[in-house]
Amino acid sequence: MTETHDDIRESVRRLCADFPGSYWQAKDRERAYPTEFVRTLTDAGFLSVLIPEEFGGSGLGLGAATAILEEIHRSGCNGGACHAQMYVMGTLLKHGSDAQKRTYLPRIASGELRLQAFGVTEPTSGTDTTRIRTFARRDGDDYVVSGQKIWISRAEHSDLMVLLVRTTPREECAKPSDGMSVLLVDMRDAIGNGLTIRPIRTMLNHATTELFFDNLRVPAGNLLGVEGKGFRYILDGMNAERILIASECIGDGRFFIDRASAYAGERSVFGRAIGENQGVQFPIARAHVQLSAAALMVDKAAAMFDAGKPCGTEANMAKMLASEASWYAADMCVQTHGGFGFAEEYDIERKFRETRLYQVAPISTNLILSHVATHALKLPKSF
Repeated sequence: MTETHDDIRESVRRLCADFPGSYWQAKDRERAYPTEFVRTLTDAGFLSVLIPEEFGGSGLGLGAATAILEEIHRSGCNGGACHAQMYVMGTLLKHGSDAQKRTYLPRIASGELRLQAFGVTEPTSGTDTTRIRTFARRDGDDYVVSGQKIWISRAEHSDLMVLLVRTTPREECAKPSDGMSVLLVDMRDAIGNGLTIRPIRTMLNHATTELFFDNLRVPAGNLLGVEGKGFRYILDGMNAERILIASECIGDGRFFIDRASAYAGERSVFGRAIGENQGVQFPIARAHVQLSAAALMVDKAAAMFDAGKPCGTEANMAKMLASEASWYAADMCVQTHGGFGFAEEYDIERKFRETRLYQVAPISTNLILSHVATHALKLPKSF
């Protein structure tokens, strides 16, 4: 059995009680960043949970981080505004030099710096990360970066960004995954000096942007790990990302089940509560069953990650199962509420849209299934 982190969960619930649905509805209408919420989480130490104590953090594992994000989402809040600080942190923790850790980690733990941006995806590469074109050319004590990134969340609200670039052309590498490197970019210096940020308006408030690099100079001392080995570093971070986002999906699903169960017991039609009807009961029960099973997969993946075991397959399975379970719960909750499910004041429609973000897109589902097929079942690669 994995640790439940009951004390952490209770603390998160108390904190989230100060940020009710009305707070998030206002931010959603204004397309505003929840600065107050992120600051409160930072001051409480929840965003530095993975940072070792010697650098000002709690020194806990991914299991504790999943408990934090799950409770944030179950409480009706949205960890998407700051969750990247947890999974992006792994690249610096595992592959950064001692000097880099001492320079940045204490200031991230205190909230002086935000590490929220993760620059990987590009318009022409999609999910084939080996085909990224953003290139960093070494010039003396600097790397000179040119290229483009897209769907980069929170770039406008981050001081630092973990950026994946090519340092050797793909055609000159023995393997497509070789020749990529990771740079830690100081956004405060970069904006206006080679970095341009363009917001992308989407169906929900997620601070998504497109980035343009035009001969941006990044100090060579900001290289994380070894030049040319960056793809492996990013994969480590993606396992953590999938597990953490899966925990948010579990929290979302439990939010929907809690709300649907309460409404079904209160809403009376034809002289009795709608929850007395099996047509209402069974979808809620099914959502609970699917979510409970997915939660066990998330716990297993987090425990393997914390134990230092290979967990790529488990992380992918957790993300797929949790996202699909939460999406079923979201649809069920809207159906249970009927027309009120579309009303802003009930806060269901906002969470419904936010959950859609984490629901795995078809291409992502195919990639996950391909990973499971080739790694767990040893089937030949399909592409």
